[in-house]
Amino acid sequence: MKGKKQKLAGIILIAFIIFWSIYTHFNDVESLTDVEEESYTGIIKIYDYPRLDVENGSRYSWIQGKIKAFERKNPGVYIEFTPLDWKSGPQLISESMKGDDGPDIIPISYKFDDFEKLEVLDEYFSKEELDEFRDEALKATTYDDKLIGIPFAMNTYVMYLNLDLFNERGVSPPHDGNWTYEEFVETLKSLTFDFDGDGLIDHYGFVSFVEPNYYNIWGLILGDGADILDCKRENYSFYGEEAVKGIDRVLDLKYKYEVTPEFFGIIGEEECWEMFSIDKNVAVYPTGSWAVKALFDLQNNGEGFNFDVANYPSGDEKTPRVLTSSIASFGIVKDEDIKKTEMCVKFLKFLMGESNQRTLEKLGLFSVKKGIDNMYMDNFRMKKIESSLDHVVVLPKEKNWEKIDVILQEELKKAILKEKSSKEAIEDAKKRVEELTR
Repeated sequence: MKGKKQKLAGIILIAFIIFWSIYTHFNDVESLTDVEEESYTGIIKIYDYPRLDVENGSRYSWIQGKIKAFERKNPGVYIEFTPLDWKSGPQLISESMKGDDGPDIIPISYKFDDFEKLEVLDEYFSKEELDEFRDEALKATTYDDKLIGIPFAMNTYVMYLNLDLFNERGVSPPHDGNWTYEEFVETLKSLTFDFDGDGLIDHYGFVSFVEPNYYNIWGLILGDGADILDCKRENYSFYGEEAVKGIDRVLDLKYKYEVTPEFFGIIGEEECWEMFSIDKNVAVYPTGSWAVKALFDLQNNGEGFNFDVANYPSGDEKTPRVLTSSIASFGIVKDEDIKKTEMCVKFLKFLMGESNQRTLEKLGLFSVKKGIDNMYMDNFRMKKIESSLDHVVVLPKEKNWEKIDVILQEELKKAILKEKSSKEAIEDAKKRVEELTR
């Protein structure tokens, strides 16, 4: 019985060998199996600006760490990193993109507007993947209704409060960090006073400044519903009653309620920050989340004060609004090598992983993805700022934005200095922008 079974097995084996030899002679065996396409191997060049690690003070360690981790996961891929600085970086990017050996991945700052040289990324991201992003964050990388980059981190502005001055004057900070414009004004009036008794006001409720690419004060201006760009039609839209009322809100702080220094509108960012943080003669100051670390450092050196953060006051919109361009993002430079582009996309998606997004805490930044919150459980001030991200208004990409921004800030400053009325400044800004974009 055993011999019969062995004989039968031998016949079956011989028959299979004969059949398979005939089949493979007339057929392509490789077509029967899916052959996995080889991924790109080689060098990818990436540029990036400094992003301060609040723990160790390094400026590029976050992105360099992500690069090393990605290289380990993708053998044969080598990412060549070029550090930029904020002053010369835009020009370096522009010059390098003119040659054949330029970068593959670049940061998209507010000064970059050569969007035609970037890959359109819509096809590389599913609807489900895009739905994971905060809606406002994606606006920062959308141009002409096309996705030309991917955001990976965001920042915002808030109002910083010198609680020592609040307590000294018997003034309560806003409940839950929220206040109306009217409550805001009443608070500032109580915090504007003559400290040394010489008959001259030397402590002020509020101060800020006006400079291109800084939007510290714009949360006050947009609180009644004004917008700078129409997000749907991407048209300039800062005009009308809401815009006039918004600028008047700022002017009233200086001229009607007299809660700012007389030189409000003249001094710049450095002087304003010094008044608040060093001189301690300003009670409320709007700036970015970076200031939390800076104020803690002053406290640790025995030079600081007790502080807290609050939202911008709400106007007719009934909720705070914060204008920001502080969305860190990368774009991919167009390349004929599709596999290389796909690997660049893979790297950007790698940055968007939850574990990598949570490490943004080291930079004092916030995730651009929904559901990745509770990053600052041990820092209640940063936690409060994180909860305010829902109020952020992000400027959509506009090819002439750098020039438009200069026009807007110039006209705003003229209004604050009483060189023009609010309405005149807005109308003149509109005319100048229309001439620019014809």
